[in-house]
Amino acid sequence: MVDPPPSIIIVGAGLGGLALAALLEHINVSYIILERLTDVKTNGAALFISPVAANLLRQLSIYEEVRKKGKPCSSIDLYSEKRKPLFVLDFADFATMSGSEGFIIPRSSLYEILLDLIPTEKILRGKRVLSFVQGEGGVQVKCADGSVHESDILVGADGAYSAVRQNLYERLKKEGKLSVADQKPALFNCVCLTAQTYPLDPEMFPELNEPGCHFNNIVAQNKPYSWMTFTGKENVMCWSVVQYLNKETTELNDSFRSTDWGSGLAEAMCRDVQHFPIPGGNGTLTLADLIINTPRDQIAKVTLEEKVFESWYSGRTVLLGNAVHKFHPAGGEGALCSLYDAVSLANWINVLETNSIAGLEVIFKEYADERLPQAKAALVNSRNMANMSSRTFKASMARFVSRNMPEFLWKTKLAKSAADRSQAAFLPLVQDSGTVPPLFQPSLHKTLAILEAQAAKRENELASDGTATTMSTGTSTSSGFSGITTATTAPTAPTFPVYKPRGSVLPKAHLHT
Repeated sequence: MVDPPPSIIIVGAGLGGLALAALLEHINVSYIILERLTDVKTNGAALFISPVAANLLRQLSIYEEVRKKGKPCSSIDLYSEKRKPLFVLDFADFATMSGSEGFIIPRSSLYEILLDLIPTEKILRGKRVLSFVQGEGGVQVKCADGSVHESDILVGADGAYSAVRQNLYERLKKEGKLSVADQKPALFNCVCLTAQTYPLDPEMFPELNEPGCHFNNIVAQNKPYSWMTFTGKENVMCWSVVQYLNKETTELNDSFRSTDWGSGLAEAMCRDVQHFPIPGGNGTLTLADLIINTPRDQIAKVTLEEKVFESWYSGRTVLLGNAVHKFHPAGGEGALCSLYDAVSLANWINVLETNSIAGLEVIFKEYADERLPQAKAALVNSRNMANMSSRTFKASMARFVSRNMPEFLWKTKLAKSAADRSQAAFLPLVQDSGTVPPLFQPSLHKTLAILEAQAAKRENELASDGTATTMSTGTSTSSGFSGITTATTAPTAPTFPVYKPRGSVLPKAHLHT
């Protein structure tokens, strides 16, 4: 690590920003989080915590808490609008392949778990970022309340309408460095209600009594909607409704996409969908039975945009999470990609050798080279999963293929996803127990090699100092000049990374079970 260690400003206290902060707590750096909202906003529905995230959650010592607040999820049940079962998307083998279970957990619960890892004084609320300037001496961030904050590194983790990204891209465009693709708006063809109920009556919703999550996806036949329900712990149910827009409704909703929808528009959509049927119970349940049992501050209306940006960094500024990629929630990719962005970036910050712009752009490039292809793959997967629920001919074909896919092809697809299991190089590594070998993780293996080389160099320097001390007390050799002695030192270890093959075994000294 460079001396003095870098200072970091994280803009945004969402899942990605909190995950990065939680990791930075284990690195010798100083940081603060600038959050626009004055209060913690925890609305939203459920998140799927993929089994591949388990090792990282264990490293952060929160896996058991996530497990206690979530319900195991190993399948998705698709229903028609008449509550008729269509087919089951079964991914139970995912757990064996990756070594852990997957969970459905309320977004608010995961947020609170991550928030507890961050010292309160490091989150500054009511800090809406207006602009920033950066140069060789550092980066300076100006907020709407007039405050100014300085650091060596600026991380934009401030969501789909990132002020950091907008400021950064304006400068890149003026310099002729912004790609045509990054100048185009995100694709926008859906809006979504997401919500979490009060504790419900298990007699009315008996599925709540079962240990596993009931993940139900209802596909409409003659209306531009699909809707989902998820059973959770403590008799809570999460639910969401997706509206698929045509040209007219897209234009109608477009004016709201960069602002807070507000409770009025969310309630209006609730009235439109309250009669939609849901499976379970006595066979007559509708969304109205969930809506009337949902706190109004737990209902959000959001725009489902899709885009992966190509420019992830410039100078001292780097982007993370929804600020640089946004997916349809059907694939459950958003939270996982934000976690993996955070661990990759933290791995490289931990081995930073200089606070210069040139030094920062070296590690930022390594981070982007690792994460950009993964984000693009996640975008494709999310779109494929979204096609399972929409009303188009393409969606019908996707459902037909999924229902009739040969088992070996389905397992091949699962194995590909199960292999992506990231860890932090600076925390005790978790012994992997998946039957599918983990993918080569560049930020893990490269930075482990750097850390090992740095440790060897320090040992050699200490050995050299000891040899010099011994020789100066009676065993030194004369250089031929009065008062000058020489000592032979061992060659220092190289500081460049040593590449390891895909699926290589991690050093046992780092393993933690």
